[in-house]
Amino acid sequence: MGAKGLPQEPSARQIMPPFGEEHEELRDSLRRFVAAELAPNADEWERERWFPNELFPRMGELGFFGLSKPTEIGGQGGDVLHEAVLAEELAACGSAGVAAGLGAHVAIATPPVWKFGTDDQHERYVRPSVAGTKIAALGITEPDAGSDVASLRTHAKEVDGGWIISGEKCYITNGVRADFVVMAVKTTAEGGHGGISFFIVDTDQPGYSASKLEKMGWHASDTALIALDEVFVPTENLLGGINEGFKLIMANFQWERLMMALGSVAAMQLVFDKTLLYAAERQAFGRPIGNFQAIRHKFAEMATTIEAGRALTYHALRLFYDGHDATREVTMAKLKTQRDCFEVADECLQIHGGAGYMVEYGIERAVRDARLGPIGGGTDEVMAEILGRSMGL
Repeated sequence: MGAKGLPQEPSARQIMPPFGEEHEELRDSLRRFVAAELAPNADEWERERWFPNELFPRMGELGFFGLSKPTEIGGQGGDVLHEAVLAEELAACGSAGVAAGLGAHVAIATPPVWKFGTDDQHERYVRPSVAGTKIAALGITEPDAGSDVASLRTHAKEVDGGWIISGEKCYITNGVRADFVVMAVKTTAEGGHGGISFFIVDTDQPGYSASKLEKMGWHASDTALIALDEVFVPTENLLGGINEGFKLIMANFQWERLMMALGSVAAMQLVFDKTLLYAAERQAFGRPIGNFQAIRHKFAEMATTIEAGRALTYHALRLFYDGHDATREVTMAKLKTQRDCFEVADECLQIHGGAGYMVEYGIERAVRDARLGPIGGGTDEVMAEILGRSMGL
């Protein structure tokens, strides 16, 4: 025990519901993989602004892309809780770009095909996605339409045997390397949310082009501007019903936002732990800087923020897993954790001082990477609007 009867350090964390022993075994396996094959290469991939496509079949080989998919399609027969563990553990790789690229493939782009697709689409797209032999991207955002999906302009015209799609998509994770894009387009001239449909667009079609965008963070991932100039998509690549795309978008948003919350809590914990070690070793005025009250109190506040975010996110995850309408709780978790992640990373940079501003420590990267959270997957402002309306306001 320390001064005033307080423990010197916290006791080991227990398994927290909804996770169980099986999920913790998966966590151990993922941690070994991340520590051995991802984290040692993170700096190089950041400098190259690209991580190798070979990571996708490697993840497939290890079963990490099929955690929630049934064995009949090449998966592991698990559930969304197994994918939640994946979201948490990928955050430890040291590059949010790597985590984003792998996560977008398995948790954002593939789920609509699995949930709404035909058996034929499962075989042609989900099975190779689980194996990592095909790379997937989700294409919703456009230059003039982000969270406002009613303003989509990319459109499809029906022709003999399929559809011709023209338009643009932007800020698409995996958009350069993707083999197929699950894409939302307008299929009628109707305004508003009606007339939106989803198509699976193979990227090797004439008229399809993608260019890599440079960005503030997530350097190892490819974020693309996609142009479609009369790209043909066969009838069998319509995903779900015609003009039912808005339903698919809304169904996908909840899991995407929950995965973002899980990843942000894990990222906060990672940068906190690194900074705690630094504060115990860095000497100033003859003692570790962590011994100064001002620094101790910063850690106390950050630890409270992280635990609050974890509790809210796990609460939303439990509701989602049990099949309840968790829209409000997921939205709260997304809103709470994204801004907090940026602020915790910034506070950790402050504690590192000048060292935190240097590339070699990885703290400045954590700050840059975290800044996308309050924007991607629905901005803070959109999250607040959803919550406000859910209260009848």
